[in-house]
Amino acid sequence: MEVMQDMNEKEMRKAAIEKYINIQRIKKHGQEEVEYQEKIAKAELQMLGISTEELEMDSEVN
Repeated sequence: MEVMQDMNEKEMRKAAIEKYINIQRIKKHGQEEVEYQEKIAKAELQMLGISTEELEMDSEVN
């Protein structure tokens, strides 16, 4: 992945820790936390000029 090549080890460790912490919060607080994390992630991606529309999953279950 291109982004990972631009990150140094310290930045990768920080990102991995943050991801783990977010998963723990989701496990504890459920849907409310999922929605909050999604809101934050969308804002970060938009600041980087990345559209989230193409990343959305269909809500229909097959």
